[in-house]
Amino acid sequence: MTGRQNDELQDLTLLGNQNVQYSFTYDPDILESFDNKHPYRDYFVKFNCPEFTSLCPITGQPDFATIYISYIPDIKMVESKSLKLYLFSFRNHGDFHEDCVNIIMNDLIKLMDPRYIEVWGKFTPRGGISIDPYCNYGRPGTKYESMAEQRLIQHDMYPEKIDNR
Repeated sequence: MTGRQNDELQDLTLLGNQNVQYSFTYDPDILESFDNKHPYRDYFVKFNCPEFTSLCPITGQPDFATIYISYIPDIKMVESKSLKLYLFSFRNHGDFHEDCVNIIMNDLIKLMDPRYIEVWGKFTPRGGISIDPYCNYGRPGTKYESMAEQRLIQHDMYPEKIDNR
């Protein structure tokens, strides 16, 4: 059967809601999920979030990044509008870049229990240096655990052309 039935959508409260309030403080409870209709197949879902902002925990100055999220779902998937609002909730959150990407990954693992997930933050430079933290996770005891190890080892093997920051 194709298409979604109303009973499959009843837990999604943000999509299509014109009265959504944006949270300016970190709030993982914003995240919503829905059932994967294709759990018999491995496939990637990728999100590119080019307007991520957080605050430096020491100076309070804003940090800007593109956050890349890729995952192989199992039973649950993250709903994209809730992900957008969740990422927006970092706007006034003071944390280091490395912490932000790990927090995002941990919250998505808690929400979905994916087979595999990776989060990569490409932060714009401040003080003449950019920081691009990458983290990943593969479900322990499965082929995804070794996949995570291999992707981490081979991550960023090729120099990038930096023309957007």
